[in-house]
Amino acid sequence: MTKKIYERDPWLEPFRGAVDARHERILADRRKLAGDGPLSAAVNNHIYYPLHREGDSWVIREWAPNATRIYLIGEFNAWKRTEAYAFRPVGSGNWELRLPEMFLHHGELYKLWVEWPGGGGERLPAYVTRVVQDPETKIFSAQVWDPVPYVWKHRRPGKRPHPLIYECHIGMSSEEEKVSTFNEFRREVLPRVKALGYDVVQIMALQEHPYYGSFGYQVSNFFALSSRFGTPEDFKALVDDAHRMGMAVIMDIVHSHAVGNETEGLSRIDGRDDLYFYKGEAGYHPAWGTRCFDYGKDEVKYFLLANCKYWLEEYHLDGFRFDGVTSMLYWDHGLGTDFGSYDRYFDAGVDENAVSYLALANMLIHEINPNAITIAEDVSGMAGLAAPFDAWGVGFDFRMAMGIADHWIKWIKELSDEQWSMGGIWWELTNKRADEKTISYAECHDQALVGDKTIIFRLIDKEMYWSMNKGSQNLIVDRGVALHKMIRLVTLATCGGGYLNFMGNEFGHPEWIDFPREGNGWSYKYARRQWSLADDGNLRYGCLRAFDARMIHYVKKEKILNASPVQLYVDEQRKVLIFSRGNSIFAFNFSPTTSYEDFRFAAPKGEYVMAFSSDDSEFDGFSRLQCGEIHPAPDGELSLYLPSRVAIVLKKTI
Repeated sequence: MTKKIYERDPWLEPFRGAVDARHERILADRRKLAGDGPLSAAVNNHIYYPLHREGDSWVIREWAPNATRIYLIGEFNAWKRTEAYAFRPVGSGNWELRLPEMFLHHGELYKLWVEWPGGGGERLPAYVTRVVQDPETKIFSAQVWDPVPYVWKHRRPGKRPHPLIYECHIGMSSEEEKVSTFNEFRREVLPRVKALGYDVVQIMALQEHPYYGSFGYQVSNFFALSSRFGTPEDFKALVDDAHRMGMAVIMDIVHSHAVGNETEGLSRIDGRDDLYFYKGEAGYHPAWGTRCFDYGKDEVKYFLLANCKYWLEEYHLDGFRFDGVTSMLYWDHGLGTDFGSYDRYFDAGVDENAVSYLALANMLIHEINPNAITIAEDVSGMAGLAAPFDAWGVGFDFRMAMGIADHWIKWIKELSDEQWSMGGIWWELTNKRADEKTISYAECHDQALVGDKTIIFRLIDKEMYWSMNKGSQNLIVDRGVALHKMIRLVTLATCGGGYLNFMGNEFGHPEWIDFPREGNGWSYKYARRQWSLADDGNLRYGCLRAFDARMIHYVKKEKILNASPVQLYVDEQRKVLIFSRGNSIFAFNFSPTTSYEDFRFAAPKGEYVMAFSSDDSEFDGFSRLQCGEIHPAPDGELSLYLPSRVAIVLKKTI
């Protein structure tokens, strides 16, 4: 029998009653939505509402209880409100329009005209699945989308117990200064990801969003694939090709808030301010300027749950990374909150409606696809968030280990190399709940945004512009390249279940990300990826990419993440950290000046071979070590030569 989270963690025992009450509340919500049947069978709003064919007719429905009249307007009727295109009320606040097949055609643009007491205006349907933007007026319209159905060729790749995630953004994936496309990404970037060894592609900004520079986090149309990257069929081909290569595809799904725009989004869609969102101040996010969903409303839960089901089924996705979970969980959105006590996870500051919704979403996703991956982006550390529901948890498979990236920035920015604490690094990289799995990362897209700096840029700064060629002799670059490799390897080798890297950071992509905006003259210069830097054999970037590929392939092949890391040696004075995991030993000498000959430490008995080191010449090292060298430990003691700023990986052979 599965132990409950408070039976595993004694610190949760005082909150047993709150945990039990939360569990029962979730079960009650599930029964309310689905009765005793499957949750997936009860969630079908994505089929009922959007424009679709039924026999020889077109049907579209809208939930708009405050509306007095609704018309379909578009290219087919010269954007006029006519009775032939008027919806009729069908009960429970729903409106319906049925049209003969010849009334609408593939590619035509349309909108709703909604009237309500005291006003009216153009709106896009809440469940619209295709939205396009006029390149000149910048106005968004819905589009009739009725192509030849895509024929899927490849199966989903199966379960990913230890996902190695390549986080990416389609639009900025080209080296050209433009918005890239699904087809270009499929042809030019997917093969790169495959070669690196990552087995999960996590794609940002897929849901339609009016402002490109929002990184996709201010969504207007939750069921619409962003048309700026191509067609639904283009994206399906991308997913299909990733599956052919054995890679899973997950998306950043934004259910934490919605854009405040009214003509494009859900806000005041029928003139009412609180249809999908909380009443009053609770319905507005004070920091993001966006709308906050009312997770207590059944209609909202159906909307969001159907959204999960739609993306899984329509695009054969393999899971989700839920954005902004902390903002969902707490009435104050976690802004300025110090989550230093378990009390905060169970007090009146928690939006239990949101907790219940997230648990239901995880149930639904895993019911539809038991191999699906769900990841929570949460900084609060809420206990049970990534524990199974049958253990009285919320049910996410993983949570993001968001503090790790913050600590790397802190150590690099605030401490000299001599001040780095080996015990502190070990603690921050391994301090995870035993009953919950995490995704570790040294940096994601957040650390690369304008106003911040990537790890490589913090380490090397302006020297990147002049001294990244292999022939240069520059101590700052040498330090940066060495630490870039060590930081990534130690983060991967200690991860709590999975690892993530943002597109281009594997080779130390220079500078920052800055989307086109008024402040930069609407430039795409920093909203792209300079792949040619890693492809140029005269530059060091390719060596960093090669090291990233080596470590990713190694942990996969040797199944390193199936075991837990075990500390073998920590020396604060000499700046050495050594630990074992699975069949391997990872030794790090962070000392900036001192190399150690005949460095001895206790290790499991056996014989070890040096699998690789960050000092190998192919990784822009100084070749002070011999790959393939045998290191016997018959008496449980190993002796190594540990050069300064070098990481060594030993594989046990006997």
